[in-house]
Amino acid sequence: MKTINKENSGYQDRAVKVVQFGEGNFLRAFADEMIDEANEQNVFGGNIVILKPTPVRAGSGTFESFRRQECQYTVVLRGKKEGHTVCEKRKITSVKEILSIYDEWQAVLKLAAVESLKIVISNTTEAGIIYKEEKRDAEAPPSTYPGKLTAFLYERFEMFHGAADHGLIILPVELIEDNGDTLRNCVLHYADVWNLGEKFAWWIENACTFCNTLVDRIVPGFPGDEAQTMWEELGYRDDLLDVAEPFGLWVIEDKGNVRKDFPLDLAGMPVMFAESVRPYKQRKVRILNGAHTSFALASFLAGNDDVLSSMKDECIRTHIMKVLYEEVLPTLTLPEDEVKAFAAAVIERFENPFIKHQLLSISLNSVSKWRERCMPSLIAYEEKKGRIPEHLAFSLAALLQFYTGSELQDGALTGHRKCGEISETYQIHDDQAVLEFFAQSSRNCAADFVKNTLEQSRFWGQDLTQIPGLARLVTEDLENIRRVGVRSALEQLERPEEAGEGKR
Repeated sequence: MKTINKENSGYQDRAVKVVQFGEGNFLRAFADEMIDEANEQNVFGGNIVILKPTPVRAGSGTFESFRRQECQYTVVLRGKKEGHTVCEKRKITSVKEILSIYDEWQAVLKLAAVESLKIVISNTTEAGIIYKEEKRDAEAPPSTYPGKLTAFLYERFEMFHGAADHGLIILPVELIEDNGDTLRNCVLHYADVWNLGEKFAWWIENACTFCNTLVDRIVPGFPGDEAQTMWEELGYRDDLLDVAEPFGLWVIEDKGNVRKDFPLDLAGMPVMFAESVRPYKQRKVRILNGAHTSFALASFLAGNDDVLSSMKDECIRTHIMKVLYEEVLPTLTLPEDEVKAFAAAVIERFENPFIKHQLLSISLNSVSKWRERCMPSLIAYEEKKGRIPEHLAFSLAALLQFYTGSELQDGALTGHRKCGEISETYQIHDDQAVLEFFAQSSRNCAADFVKNTLEQSRFWGQDLTQIPGLARLVTEDLENIRRVGVRSALEQLERPEEAGEGKR
């Protein structure tokens, strides 16, 4: 079987407009896929050079595949879209080459002198945007991404004599708060420590544009056992084959000239230019992430193992829909039609038959996740409606039941799941202090367990027992879960008469 390469992919040698720090699955199925489609529609007209920001290990399959396939590969978007199951295949022909920063540093620096260059994109993980004290070495790359970027930008500053019209647009997609601002501050810190001069610092702040961004797309990556079948369907071998869901969203804070130089939205791409990413982050965290956290633990205790099976479980699905449409959406500040459309897209994503998102994977660090994702909606609902949202309160009771266990070993607490014929143990992973607290407190009666947990300001940032009625409601739910199980407790939540008159 032939291998995809520039000769058979339809590659076009356009001007290099994008330098990309990172060669992973996400950027290839997200930014590169969007740029490629914009090129096809003659909207962008620029190719990409990918930089591998970490050392190339001997036998590095991905890097070798890039070189062997001449940076050509395929993205398959499959899942549900507007009610229909879709499977869209695209040859990505907009990547010109890949360079290893550690093995080809001088070649990387030469890119800084490319006249047509406009954009820098990065995804170096959440831990990538950090400052680390180190000496500048003109012959070798710094150890951190911000250090590498500083050296790259300084090379461009020198080559073009500090010309303001040769600054670059920096688009980090690392999932940290204010990613663009944080990256700019790191670069300025390096510039100061390395004594690169006030003119360079001025150029960074005035000629370059660092944008805060928000990105959203699930990218499982290489299809594993399905690869051979997919190669046969494509008619060629592709060791860089990248699979993702159809949904995508890229919110970019536009500070003047970004949309002009990066007009991907004109090609129909899900790119949004906004004054601030914060409302869209709130929407994503509260709706997508909040929904995950609000049902994952309850669904697992009810006998499900992944998101798709949860969506097929009518009891869990009803819980999810009530959390989203009755308790979360009314608390958001964006326009109603906008958040409803996003919620509908989230439900479609949960129903994607090609992605098996494990509930135990979602369960990692659930205490901090519930604080960030669900607690703001619960508090906002109580402030707006004057009462506790019942399904979000139930999600907190389910968290306490999921974290019930006394065996703490090797950094994990052992929990016990029993529903129907299922009786098994599972591992609970969280910060050590969290696990130690639950190993001790979960032995108590429901009322004491709830009170002790809710008053832990170190977990929640405040004493949740001060929210009127919350402790009572969570205690009732936990007592019911312990008595009849999660599934029956949820069903009784929908039919309160079964739990006794006046329970709620």
